[in-house]
Amino acid sequence: MSGALGGLFDLTGRVAIVTGGSRGLGLQVARALGEYGASLAIVARRQTELDAAVEALAEAGYTASGFAVDLGTPAAAVELTERVLAQFGRIDVLVNNAGATWGAPAEAYPLEGWNKVIDLNVTGLFLLTQAVARTAFLPQGKGAVVNVASIEGLLGHHPDRLGTIAYNTAKGAVINMTRALAAEWGPRGIRVNALAPGFFPSKMTAATLDAHGAEMLHQTPLGKLGGETDLMGPALLLASDAGGHITGQTIVVDGGMTIV
Repeated sequence: MSGALGGLFDLTGRVAIVTGGSRGLGLQVARALGEYGASLAIVARRQTELDAAVEALAEAGYTASGFAVDLGTPAAAVELTERVLAQFGRIDVLVNNAGATWGAPAEAYPLEGWNKVIDLNVTGLFLLTQAVARTAFLPQGKGAVVNVASIEGLLGHHPDRLGTIAYNTAKGAVINMTRALAAEWGPRGIRVNALAPGFFPSKMTAATLDAHGAEMLHQTPLGKLGGETDLMGPALLLASDAGGHITGQTIVVDGGMTIV
C-alpha cells in the first residue's frame, strides 16, 4: 500500500459491516476489506457458520467480530447498528450482501416465497442502510454503501431454468434503490454503489450450476465462473477512497455473460 495510489485503498481505522459475511461472496468481500485494514463486523443468521468465519478471518490477521442477526425481521437493523457502534465506536462502510432466493414458475409462485425474498433482499437491506446512515454516516458526514445486487436484476431469467421472479424483482429494486439513495445522500457525503455478480459457485447457486453450468460457461466470453477473488477488487474500489468519485453505479462482475 505504498505511494499515493496505495493510500487510496487503505481502510485502516475504518469499520465495515458485511452482511451475509460468513461464507460465499460476503466472506470474499470481508477478506478484501480486512486485507486493507478495515475492522470487520460480520453478520449472519447461523452462529456456527459465523464463528467459523470469524475464526478464519482472525487467523488471517484481520480484526473481526460476529453478529448473529436475522435481517429479515424489521427490528434487526436498529439493533445491529447499535451493537456494532457499541463495540467499534463507528461505522464507515456497509456491505449489504445478505440475500435469499426461491425457485418456482411465476404462475405458481407462492406468497411465502415472494415475501421471504422481498423482506430480506429489499426491505431488510433498506432498513439496515437507513439505520446505519441515520446513526453513523450522516452525523459523521461520510460513508460508503456497497449493495450486492446480481445480473438477475438486469435480465429476465432464462426460460429453460426454474423461475426466480421474486429474486429478479428484488435485485432490480436494489439496483435502482442504489441510484436513488446515491442521489439523495450524495450532497451529505454518502456514496452508494452496487455490485452485480454473475454466477459464482455457492450454496445458493449450486443447484443451478449442477444443471446448467456447462451451458453458462459456453455463454460467458471469459469462459469461467466467478472465482474466490473476483469480487475483491471491485468491492475494495467502491468501499475505499479509490472510488471516492463513484456513486450511484452498478459494476457488473460476470465474465462478460451479459454482453452477449
